[in-house]
Amino acid sequence: MRKIKEVLRLHFDSNLGQRPISRCLNISRTTVGDYLDRAKLAGVRWPLPDELSDTQLEQLLFPSIPSAPTAVRYTPNWTEVHTELKRKGVTLTLLWEEYKAQYPDGYQYSRFCDLYRAWAGKLKLSMRQTHKAGEKLFIDYAGHTLPIVDPRTGEIKEAQVFVAVLGASSYTFAEATWTQGLPDWIGSHNRAFAFFGGSVEILVPDNLKSGVTKPCRYEPDINPTYSELAEHYSVAVIPARVRKPKDKAKAEVAVQIVERWILARLRNRTFFSLAEANAAISELLRDLNQRPFKKLPGSRQEAFDALDRPALKPLPAVPYEFAEWKKVRVHIDYHVEVLGHYYSVPYQLSQKQLEVRVTSTCVECLYRGKRVASHVLSSHKGRHTTVAEHMPKAHKSLAEWTPQRLIDWAAKTGPDTANLVEAILASRIHPQQGFRSALGLMRLGREYGGNRLEAACGVALEGQATSSKSVASILKTGLDRQPPAPKTVTEDPIVHENIRGRSYYH
Repeated sequence: MRKIKEVLRLHFDSNLGQRPISRCLNISRTTVGDYLDRAKLAGVRWPLPDELSDTQLEQLLFPSIPSAPTAVRYTPNWTEVHTELKRKGVTLTLLWEEYKAQYPDGYQYSRFCDLYRAWAGKLKLSMRQTHKAGEKLFIDYAGHTLPIVDPRTGEIKEAQVFVAVLGASSYTFAEATWTQGLPDWIGSHNRAFAFFGGSVEILVPDNLKSGVTKPCRYEPDINPTYSELAEHYSVAVIPARVRKPKDKAKAEVAVQIVERWILARLRNRTFFSLAEANAAISELLRDLNQRPFKKLPGSRQEAFDALDRPALKPLPAVPYEFAEWKKVRVHIDYHVEVLGHYYSVPYQLSQKQLEVRVTSTCVECLYRGKRVASHVLSSHKGRHTTVAEHMPKAHKSLAEWTPQRLIDWAAKTGPDTANLVEAILASRIHPQQGFRSALGLMRLGREYGGNRLEAACGVALEGQATSSKSVASILKTGLDRQPPAPKTVTEDPIVHENIRGRSYYH
């Protein structure tokens, strides 16, 4: 009102026109004209009476327009509207059109939306989000654990409680597992999908390591095994943002309800196995899902049957088989180490980094997303599983040799060659360690001929030189061609003053 009074003062006291007043007060000329017209119409004169307050002046200049009587309009059942919005493809526009078709004198679209939002705002915070049927499954672990007693030792072990809840119906699944590790995490998902009888479109987990390798607000890094499970069930994984509990408000509320209506009721019971605990949880879970809602009609079970069950996608023919992923580097012997065992891959991938997928029966090796090797999982640590096709040509031909085959080959050259090969293999801790030396003799036979090799092996055996290098030296120096030294045999004992004889020791 201060500017209106200033307009009146400048007009009546200073006799200024509308343009100077607008420049002086930094308002538009039309606004100045409107104020003066309203003052003239209301009969306001300057100076204003002392008893005239700002409120009275405002009522004179801006009188309220009497409202026309409004017709009584039908108010929709907002609970039904709220429930219908959870169905796929249903929008407020569609519901308003159906409402107007039934009640032509009803509310217009903007008023209809305003009234619904005002009604929805009175619900609990967790109910303000609109979840489509069959769209999201919210997943978390309860903060409370369930103690289980080992019947043999009396040791108490705390079991974790997995909770999954559907967005539209709040239909809840819960079970106890020993850990929150990857195998239990994946197994709980399989059992949750079987419990619901179908899969959803989106999984909304918390940012635990089993599900999210690296949390990020924009591009979280999903665990490869979890990503493979999502692909198997044709679902997307959208983790809740870090420190944003509203993203998984459904799971937060479901966890709280499970803790209050299930775990609290089991606090005085003693369980001696995980199966026994899950049987008790399953019984109370049935009661929880059949409990009536407090602010909405029906129960979780009824809402699930009406909303989520028809919208769920069918499950695959078989559940997802747990598989763990690892990154490994190929050794120079073209083998990778997985759980203490060594598996071969194509030798061309030596020193490369591969991804390994490990199931309960199989080991798959992938390079840049392409499978390059597959082996049956072995429990023998320190052993090797080698496929001949993975070996270089030279290694492959070497692997075809056996100790007996080498001895049989040497026998074709002569008995001394066979005896030397047998002596070489016997001198090693493992026969395969002497293969190279034996193959070296084969090369010498091709270079010098079989007769000279046989003679050289005889010389080496006499000198107890059991190596291919010794035979090569004999052949190079021609010792195999020299006549053997005559053997001197003395039948009479040697008589010498320094030899005491046999009798000395009796």
